Amino acid sequence: MERTGQPISALEDVTAGYRDRTVLQGVTFRVNPGERIALAGPNGAGKSTLLRVLSGALAPFSGRVTIPEPRARRLRTVPQETPRDVPFTVRAFVTLGRTPWLPRFGNPSREDREAVDEALEATGLLPLEDRPVTELSGGERRLASLAMALAARPEVLLLDEPAANLDLAHHVRLASILLRLNEEKGVAIVAAVHDLTFASRYFPRIALLRDGRIAADGGVADLFRPEILSRVYGCPVSLFQLPDSPSYCVTPG
Repeated sequence: MERTGQPISALEDVTAGYRDRTVLQGVTFRVNPGERIALAGPNGAGKSTLLRVLSGALAPFSGRVTIPEPRARRLRTVPQETPRDVPFTVRAFVTLGRTPWLPRFGNPSREDREAVDEALEATGLLPLEDRPVTELSGGERRLASLAMALAARPEVLLLDEPAANLDLAHHVRLASILLRLNEEKGVAIVAAVHDLTFASRYFPRIALLRDGRIAADGGVADLFRPEILSRVYGCPVSLFQLPDSPSYCVTPG
């Protein structure tokens, strides 16, 4: 689902980084309602930093950032890694996603429980709801983090390397979840990715970063060209269009 109009999150001429290290330089970027956007580029290009600025976790050195409010209820981030030593069952962990709605001293409401049930069902974790998070596989922990984010019923979902180190089955499940959220519920999705094949298959819009700047921003057909990707990644790149598909397999060439 892709819409235009008033952006729900936006950066205008943003420069950002950490202490005395500048990562993003003069970035202007907007997320429209219902978009699916992949942030791609070489290591150190600024993908994760851009996500952190979009989420409000990192304040910029300069520039303007527009973030949906109340942020905790409308925007959720799924980190690249979920700690192995989380001392909760899967259900208790996912319920943390309802924290902005939970009373300070009280039990989850019916709406909270329904939101958690929906998140567990959507991610296929309902059969594992009573299992300790410490006993989950890496792919299952990734899904548990996604479920916690979904329990908030967000309008914007930010993901850092969502498909990294997933086996084929978890990869397909994750992709189907993200597509369903976007197409059926209108959730805007922004994901930092290294896998360009994954990006071209599931994200209609690609923002290519290099050296802390947006090098190119557009559709797969416009950006997935050897000369563009080679310039962004600094190495020869080969593209092979997948059969009966607008997406590409991308390899060093």
